[in-house]
Amino acid sequence: MVAHFFANKFGQTEDHRKLFALAIPMILSNITVPLLGLVDTAVIGHLSHAYFLGGSTVGAMIITFVTWLCSFLRMSTTGLAAQSFGAQNSELSQLILLRGLLVAFALGALMIMLQSPYLDISLALAGGSEQVQFYARQYSEIRIWGLPAALANLVVLGWLLGHQKTRAVLVILLLTNSINLLLDLWFVLGLGWQVQGVAAATLVAEYSGLLIGLAAIKQVKLSWRFSEKIHQLLFQSAELIRYFKLNRDILIRTLCLELCFVFITFQGARLGDDIVAANAILMNFLLLISFGLDGIANASEAMVGEAKGANNNRRLTKLVNVGLMWSFGFACVYSLAFIVFGDWLLSMITDIDSVLTVANQYLPWLMALPVLACWCFLFDGVYVGLMLAKIMRNTMVIATFGGFFPLWFALQSFGNHGLWAAFCGFMLARGVSLAWHYYRYQYR
Repeated sequence: MVAHFFANKFGQTEDHRKLFALAIPMILSNITVPLLGLVDTAVIGHLSHAYFLGGSTVGAMIITFVTWLCSFLRMSTTGLAAQSFGAQNSELSQLILLRGLLVAFALGALMIMLQSPYLDISLALAGGSEQVQFYARQYSEIRIWGLPAALANLVVLGWLLGHQKTRAVLVILLLTNSINLLLDLWFVLGLGWQVQGVAAATLVAEYSGLLIGLAAIKQVKLSWRFSEKIHQLLFQSAELIRYFKLNRDILIRTLCLELCFVFITFQGARLGDDIVAANAILMNFLLLISFGLDGIANASEAMVGEAKGANNNRRLTKLVNVGLMWSFGFACVYSLAFIVFGDWLLSMITDIDSVLTVANQYLPWLMALPVLACWCFLFDGVYVGLMLAKIMRNTMVIATFGGFFPLWFALQSFGNHGLWAAFCGFMLARGVSLAWHYYRYQYR
């Protein structure tokens, strides 16, 4: 009876095996991204002044604001590709890939053309010391030229994930980040390019990653027949409008999320160079947490999307429960790791005493975050697979303007502690609202 209950509630053994077969490569590949960010931070963090790290952090936020804002390219591509995979529709799958790449290159080119006003406005909003402003501009003026490749990479990775090619995703990210790491060490430590070296290394790695990704796509077993119908649909204005309407809700959802991350970075800059540098280190650890938990969520995206495409609702429910169970388990491991090794991890990133002292004051928030946030990561993946973007939008708006900003306003007298408390409340509100709607939707 007990075994029967767990099989019905939390899936059969093969469900867990398939989840891990997809999730483990995604966890490893996702973790390489913040690990590389930590390497960037460590390389800059061992330079002589905190403003090098503060400047590169603000500059990176200005550029990643665009890539994260355009994460709808990855999400919608994954959801649509997963459903076409479940429906075994090869022609639709090719159309999804081509349309995504077309939009990605167009958006990247547009940002390059608008770089002057975008950087001026962003830096004015960022604030910070004169040195932080100088190095932030230096960094972002290089990185912005990589946006076409960075956005196209979102489409490539999303499409491969939708087709459950997680090992290919792992290989792409490992090779790309290895290139970035080696160039980081060469440009910064070898050639002494400081902040410019970190930016240039990332720029080269983004275009290298795109070439590697396109090569991986060619290995996927599809007919790859680009019929006249695909070309007609690809360039039809009505189809493009329909595509953007589909992504509009994900865009709004991501914009709200980005507002919170950018606000933390910019508000930290206003609290001082040591605060913004300490927050940069903690935010990199937060990304390490989020990308690890996203591995389970990414696997759930692909499996839930496949079940949705095959119209198998009973299996869909079991897959969600399987994902929830393992997401919570991984979150507990993360929290324990920061409780036991937090001080040591901070000392590995920087040897600036003032930054270490500040970062240690806010480390307890990082210990609590995995358990508070794991629910929103998993349910985000579920709703990407279901392509119910409107729900993702609504819950994010509620969590942002009904959670994060009111909490920060009420707690701003506590300084940076108030900022981190507001962020924890924001992540918890996301998970609760998504879970509430899912179970309401499921039982209805």
